[in-house]
Amino acid sequence: MSLPWVISQKTAQRGWVPRSSLRSREMAKLTQLIDNEVFRAYATYTTIVLLKMMLMSLITAYFRITRKAFVNPEDTASFGKGESAKKYLRTDPDVERVRRGHLNDLENIVPFLGIGLLYALSGPELSTALVHFRIFAGARIVHTFAYLIPLPQPGRGLSWAVGYAVTISMAYKVLKTALYL
Repeated sequence: MSLPWVISQKTAQRGWVPRSSLRSREMAKLTQLIDNEVFRAYATYTTIVLLKMMLMSLITAYFRITRKAFVNPEDTASFGKGESAKKYLRTDPDVERVRRGHLNDLENIVPFLGIGLLYALSGPELSTALVHFRIFAGARIVHTFAYLIPLPQPGRGLSWAVGYAVTISMAYKVLKTALYL
């Protein structure tokens, strides 16, 4: 049986506090976070780049199916059994190109998620945060097109470098704020 009364450190001097009161305070903090414009901007652009990354999975599946290039034997079952299906267990340059683009997303978007969150919580100006988030999202979208079309270099390399520089810039701001660099 759970007791409806708890003692927190801050309220120990004042006595017993109903557990529902503590939940209300926690919800108030969460509401404040959702009301934070920088956090909302972060959430918006994070959603955009995550959806783009998820789209890469669908594009990979599309290329695998249209090129009939699979890596798992069970994926070839609809094309026959035994030796007739083994010819579909192969690599394809187009499929591998899409996979490399998706892997590049994982290598760059995942750090953006963590560093971007810390950056959003470090109290930057909204306009500065929007510049960071928009440039990162735009660079990742350009990078995907440069990978899939493919565009000649240095297009892909520059779009990667711009996104990477944005993440480094945010990390520097977080370190400067947290560690007083």
